[in-house]
Amino acid sequence: MRQFRSLACFSLALLLALAPPSLTSFAASRVYHGIDVSEWQGDIDFEAVRQSGIDAVYIRAGEGSDYVDAYFESHYQGALAAGLKIGYYHYVTAQNEEEAREQARFFCSLIRGKTVDLYPAMDFESFPGLDVEEINAIGAAFMETLNDCLGYTPSLYSDTNNTASVWDSSFASYPLWVAEYGPAVPSNTGYWATWDGFQYSDAGNVPGISGQVDLDYFKDTMLINGGNDSGSPDASATYTVRPGDTLWAIARRFGTTVEALVQANDIPDPNLIYPGQVLTIPGRGEMQATYTVRPGDTLWAIARRFGTTVQELVSLNGIADPNLIYPGQVLRLPDSSSVLVYRVVQGDTLSGIALRFGTTVQALVRANHIADPNLIDVGQTLVIPQ
Repeated sequence: MRQFRSLACFSLALLLALAPPSLTSFAASRVYHGIDVSEWQGDIDFEAVRQSGIDAVYIRAGEGSDYVDAYFESHYQGALAAGLKIGYYHYVTAQNEEEAREQARFFCSLIRGKTVDLYPAMDFESFPGLDVEEINAIGAAFMETLNDCLGYTPSLYSDTNNTASVWDSSFASYPLWVAEYGPAVPSNTGYWATWDGFQYSDAGNVPGISGQVDLDYFKDTMLINGGNDSGSPDASATYTVRPGDTLWAIARRFGTTVEALVQANDIPDPNLIYPGQVLTIPGRGEMQATYTVRPGDTLWAIARRFGTTVQELVSLNGIADPNLIYPGQVLRLPDSSSVLVYRVVQGDTLSGIALRFGTTVQALVRANHIADPNLIDVGQTLVIPQ
């Protein structure tokens, strides 16, 4: 999320070169692959981005009190059409509290009326001539004004250096999106008990994007409807059917079920949809984890694996016969704080996943009944043992 506008002359604070901590597992029920983009990425093929395994995108809305990112609208429309989960960030340049309030109102005006899935973020990282007390006062003015304007809480983007040395405890009530490149998990979260978003690279290569892009992980706590915030945007969205689409593929894409789509859209025949048809996607903001049934699976085994019950799975997925599930069927999983679910993306290996989440290949194999540790599928859902 670096700013390179020559007229602005802003620069990022250098990240501390700290030794990586011992690896720990994530606390959310699911971790989503994300990117954040601005005009510096130019035109983006968001369909290719989505197909590469990216779930969510933060889009820069603007900067200061009057600058709109040149690609803000096109990035938004592209991400929305591709079915990505969308958040926005705003680069703050305020030097006093009144400027901060003005910039917050400007940010709010840019994203009002748009789909919002992730908590909008304040990106306040360059503080020329300001002391820590002034920075916190300006940041608080921005966050409080944005909260009042939106009707729900914003989030804070910060690198680990500023998280540890600048932001005071009053900011710990906001979701934290922290940046640090290198360690498997952030080395410092200051007054925050944990992080909600983690920008772990500024040199990612993602299909559909020319050049490098920031890479992120987002817990479900970064999703507005995935947390406990009652003041949140509408959880539903719409999708226009394209040639070759099936209800099963659409359900899998949006983390829902064929049954839920049929019910939400009064579809008499689940096998008959047509290009141009507009479907309501129920609970788009809920972002519940899903599991794709594999040959040999039973509801009992799936329930045991994910720390739930057959009854919960039957109720959540509208299953008529608990003894009848089929390979390829996408099941919604109940929210759980004790089970971490990870979806495999292109390039993943069991050893890499084990390193990232502080576990072992052997533990992953046991927890997921994997026959061949060298063979995992893109899109496959893994339980991360804790």
